[in-house]
Amino acid sequence: MASILSQSDVARLLAEPSPHVRAEVAGKLAQEIDSPRLTESELQMAEDIIRVMAKDVEVVVRKALSQSLRRASRLPRDVAIRLANDVEAVALPILTSSQVLSDEDLVEIVRRGSSVKQEAIASRPNVSEIVSDALITTASEKAVATLMTNATAHISDQSMNKVVDRFSDSDLVKESMIKRENLPVTVTERLVTIVSERLKDYLVSHHEMPPNVAADIILQGRERSIINITSNSNEEDVEKLVAQMYRNKRLTPSLVLRSLCMGDVVFFEAALAIMANVPLINARILIHDAGRKGLQSLYEKASLPPRLLPAVRVAIDVVHETELDGGARDLERYRARVIERVLTQFEDFGPEDLDYLLGKLGDVLTVAA
Repeated sequence: MASILSQSDVARLLAEPSPHVRAEVAGKLAQEIDSPRLTESELQMAEDIIRVMAKDVEVVVRKALSQSLRRASRLPRDVAIRLANDVEAVALPILTSSQVLSDEDLVEIVRRGSSVKQEAIASRPNVSEIVSDALITTASEKAVATLMTNATAHISDQSMNKVVDRFSDSDLVKESMIKRENLPVTVTERLVTIVSERLKDYLVSHHEMPPNVAADIILQGRERSIINITSNSNEEDVEKLVAQMYRNKRLTPSLVLRSLCMGDVVFFEAALAIMANVPLINARILIHDAGRKGLQSLYEKASLPPRLLPAVRVAIDVVHETELDGGARDLERYRARVIERVLTQFEDFGPEDLDYLLGKLGDVLTVAA
């Protein structure tokens, strides 16, 4: 054979009882088997030796073989399958890295293997949709969470919805899922209803979703109104959320207007500050400027659409006119007042914004009643 694995090595392999010597030979095999210098007869000899070593009674030998051959393109498939079905110490290098295993091989191991083996498969580069679906359908919580963190894994929309169905109670899986770079909109909307407030903020700031869903998420749980305009409560969190949304191009004009109409003045102020690139304290001064020029200059600097400026002015006027006593119905009364005023004095809405505000008006009037 070639220089790395010699005939003397083969002789030592057959005669040497020490597992450490056999493990050393296993390491040489990895370097040799993919060599273009091998003749057909030499390749056949290497494969025969590999098959013998894959049946070695010593785990240390089989482990060395698996580790050495995990990326070998000429590793015989039957040997790869044998090693992949071995004990975890032997199987994991092959399951994590070997491209010799087919999708069918991997699916079979997913169905019969331990959670640790499933996790190894979930971490493979470029996991196919077929293997992903098998993991999502049958694998452990940790394995599916690992798959969700695998940025190269290919996962169909249907499989993503299966994850929500199967792991709706698993914070580990849900958080791993939300941290993926891209999520189908339908999946994002479903996750909204089953994740914590912290993860809802992440969903809004990093993933695409309808503006009405985003606006509602921003308000849910905080219920900030003009009562706490001067309060520092949660302001740092709001600024972080707004900054994330702006970086990820999720801070839309429609969302900014809707949040103001629904009483989230703190969010509105932070949004204009970040979009206009001015400190929040300066933005507040300009927004609430009695001369009205300050709001216009800030609004224009934020590059928001001119057609929505009259509606923003109407909403800000209601903020200044409304005196709240901190009662249970304050927010509902404010929302009803601002939405009614915006709808009656400003007609230049897109149909989606109009439907949203009309729907919310009905909701808040029902609650107030």
